[in-house]
Amino acid sequence: MPTHPYLQAAIAAARSAGALLREHFGQTLEVNEFHAHDIKLDLDVRAQDLITAQLLAQFPDHAIYGEEGLAGNQASDFQWIVDPIDGTVNFFYGIPHFCISIALRERGEIIVGVIYDPMRDELWAVERGGVATLNGQPIAVSTRTQLADATLSVGFSKSKTTISAGLPLLEKYVMRARKCRLMGSAALDLAYVACGRLDAYIEQSVSLWDVAAGKLLVEAAGGQFEMTPREDNSDKISVVASSGRIDLEL
Repeated sequence: MPTHPYLQAAIAAARSAGALLREHFGQTLEVNEFHAHDIKLDLDVRAQDLITAQLLAQFPDHAIYGEEGLAGNQASDFQWIVDPIDGTVNFFYGIPHFCISIALRERGEIIVGVIYDPMRDELWAVERGGVATLNGQPIAVSTRTQLADATLSVGFSKSKTTISAGLPLLEKYVMRARKCRLMGSAALDLAYVACGRLDAYIEQSVSLWDVAAGKLLVEAAGGQFEMTPREDNSDKISVVASSGRIDLEL
């Protein structure tokens, strides 16, 4: 059981949002915006509002930094980083592979991470200095050591530049790894790396809310997480997360 009230709060908020998403999965959904490679749902906003209300009710002086906007005291040392639906396109198309991601950072350091897949009722949780868990059981990254035995996720983001940069990587790993997957949820990819289902996750351009909780999970589970700010977009980062046991030949 989580011992820190911050982790308890994150788990409770993720489960509440997960119940909301399950209730609406497969139903007719209100779309706020259609983009070339993305969709913004009214439910994204509702889920973040629910998470925000629960967290700020307990910690009213904290900040919220989420995909759907800011809330709370933005001068606070404590900032909750929230992705209310990571995998919105999957959700919209009725593909049951999406999650809620909630992290907390204190003065820039991530101290709590929770990723919840409400369709499989799988909850990954970790606090700084603690053990990474899946549904309360300790997890660890894969022990595979050969690229030929590995399963990798190569993510593609929403611009021509990053898609063009990702295609050569995908071609390379399709030829050299056992399998490549493009599953549509960065946070779940990281959770899968943390528990050994995937050996690595590579993406050219993601937002902090996509990966903050997963970073702490992967590192606590024994893996490696590298992120590099993108020179062409200060709001985006490039990510390589892995077990650390395989030469990815980057």
